Amino acid sequence: MDVEIVDISHIRDTRTGRFAKTPKDLRVRELLGLVKGEGNAEGKLVTVVYGNDLVNVSFLNFQAMQEDTAKVWTEELFNLATNILSQNASRNTFLFKAIVRRHGLIFSSQADGIKLDEFTWEKFQSFLNNLCMRPEIDHIFMELGSKGKPFLSLDQLMDFINHKQRDSRLNEVLYPPLKREQVRQIMEKYETNASQLERDQISLMGFGKFLGGDENAVVPPERFDIMDDMNQPLSHYFINSSHNTYLTVGQLTGPSSVEMYRQVLLTGCRCVELDCWKGRPPDEEPIITHGFTMTTEIPFKEVIEAIAESAFKTSPYPVILSFENHVDSTRQQAKMADYCRSIFGDALLIEPLEKYPLVPGQPLPSPQELMGKILIKNKKKHEHRTWNGGSVRRRPGEGAEEQGTAYSEVNATEEMSTLVNYIEPVKFKSFEVATQRNKYFEMSSFVETKGMDALKNSPIEFVEYNKKQLSRIYPKGTRVDSSNYMPQLFWNVGCQMVALNFQTLDLPMQLNMGVFEYNSRSGYLLKPEFMRRTDKHFDPFTETIVDGIVANTVKIKIVSGQYLSDKKVGVYVEVDMFGLPADTKRKYRTKTSNSNSMDPVWDDEPFVFVKVVLPTLASLRVAVFEENGKFIGHRVLPVVALRPGYHYINLKNELNQPLLLASLLVYNEVQDYIPNRHQGEEAWLCSHGPPALRTNITRLERSFHLTFHSVTIAIRLRVKVPHESLNVLRFSGIASAGTVTVIDVTGFLP
Repeated sequence: MDVEIVDISHIRDTRTGRFAKTPKDLRVRELLGLVKGEGNAEGKLVTVVYGNDLVNVSFLNFQAMQEDTAKVWTEELFNLATNILSQNASRNTFLFKAIVRRHGLIFSSQADGIKLDEFTWEKFQSFLNNLCMRPEIDHIFMELGSKGKPFLSLDQLMDFINHKQRDSRLNEVLYPPLKREQVRQIMEKYETNASQLERDQISLMGFGKFLGGDENAVVPPERFDIMDDMNQPLSHYFINSSHNTYLTVGQLTGPSSVEMYRQVLLTGCRCVELDCWKGRPPDEEPIITHGFTMTTEIPFKEVIEAIAESAFKTSPYPVILSFENHVDSTRQQAKMADYCRSIFGDALLIEPLEKYPLVPGQPLPSPQELMGKILIKNKKKHEHRTWNGGSVRRRPGEGAEEQGTAYSEVNATEEMSTLVNYIEPVKFKSFEVATQRNKYFEMSSFVETKGMDALKNSPIEFVEYNKKQLSRIYPKGTRVDSSNYMPQLFWNVGCQMVALNFQTLDLPMQLNMGVFEYNSRSGYLLKPEFMRRTDKHFDPFTETIVDGIVANTVKIKIVSGQYLSDKKVGVYVEVDMFGLPADTKRKYRTKTSNSNSMDPVWDDEPFVFVKVVLPTLASLRVAVFEENGKFIGHRVLPVVALRPGYHYINLKNELNQPLLLASLLVYNEVQDYIPNRHQGEEAWLCSHGPPALRTNITRLERSFHLTFHSVTIAIRLRVKVPHESLNVLRFSGIASAGTVTVIDVTGFLP
């Protein structure tokens, strides 16, 4: 008997009641009691939606005996499927999932010789160790001081954790090194040999388990929780955004889909687009489609219902509906407004919040204050404007690259205007005009080409604009294949709504998925401080140190791979850095393994990113490919969260879903950047100064992220300071909680 298993991490949604996907087959419907409507049969259905992309999803139906049972299963299964910590679990957890999967498939003919009760977790681990030999783990073990002995002492393991694996950027007061008792607890968790535990020792096997354990994740688990302050103005956040959300393939042909709105919102996307057009008689129901193309039409009302159902299932923070309104009918616009009011109910924000009136100079409310609310972006009718039911026609192809739409939008009716408050679109004239108007609730959209012009010609002004007002970037019209531009370009100037084609899981979309996975996949990421503060100015093209920001040096060595493919094929790894133009570097690449995708080991030198100017906006992408260039898996890691030391990187697919076994073992170093001219001086001062000074230097550098440049401080030393070493006394900013000693050395200055 063949068994099919659906990985819970690949479940996209669960539904019951009227939102359940009822079977089309008449016989099945009769068996389920759906034809005659027996006892609310829909309420007993549980629909499981799963798939490896947003377009080609599958539906699996179950029927419970009671409605309450169906509801509980729907809710709990969804909670399990969307648990972000489970999707970013440790290496050991994924190995355990593999044996669970094997147990589920044990009844297939291929496994008839295996006795289920004898195939234990320990035997499975032994099997994996024999299948995938790990000489690189032996080498690490030897380097740590085992010296041929089959164990490490507690002190050796503690030294490894507190030095090799420790992030030097951490404040030692807030994040103190582990104590002996804590290291002992780790040994007890991973060492199965009782006699070695009695002697405070950990074996090679136990050490290998620790490397794949929860405590040694490449990104700290807390990074997946809500880490950002969610009480700042809406303009202070990057907002996960979608373009032409309804499309499933290209921009000119193919089906439109109501389901896409559900799937996109379930990723954590907080801004979706609705291209609205006038419906035809006799129903005259407004529709959504890509105007004057061969894409299909879907009912506006069904889209609103889908949004109402899915808007806040994965994130409670506000959803923005970006209307592109071509409905030149007052009656149908009134229908649209009525559907929004009646279907969204209290979730629809109709009136501005009392604390945030729509007046010049008033900042926008925060995501926290708008939690659970739906905001409408649509042209607004003003008293000095009169209704004009027509559209402004352009010649075919005119402006296609910039607009991507055959016709301009129509004016809004009174009914639609009343739904618009904090997201009012206006035609962008200039940054000077926007500053003069000083209306934070006005926003502008830029096609990517116009956005690039503004970015290149007025980068500082663009950053300033985005501190107060929202901007939306969307793909140019010539991207008929629904390809995407790199969102990083516009994040670098603080653009909030960088809209992408979610149906295309290309590199830009993979980067977007990876970046917005953090902060609990809320769809909102707080921008770096200098992109929010009005007293700071920032040029995204800078190559020098940004005032108040400590640059990083990042090194990554690809040590080995595990279970990368079931084919006998060579594989290689690419490592890219995405960030400011000065930080972006593509691509480092390992050698191709010799027809080995099971357990390749690489001897390449570490890949070094010498100066990452803005770590808070930089992401490291590690991707694995077959020798023919076929994508296997990848991972996007924020530089500020990257842990130093030896770690496993569990790979993910294009949709950012975890792969079961595919992983890389890497060695990372992340340090504060020190210019070459100061590196020798730092080493001299730390080695020749008195112990108290060396301790304070370490605290300055590691705990407070300080580097040896920018602000001169005076330090009194009781040793002779060489003339060439005086420049080392330039540090950047000091903040102290009793850990910094300022000592005068002015007497040593020439």
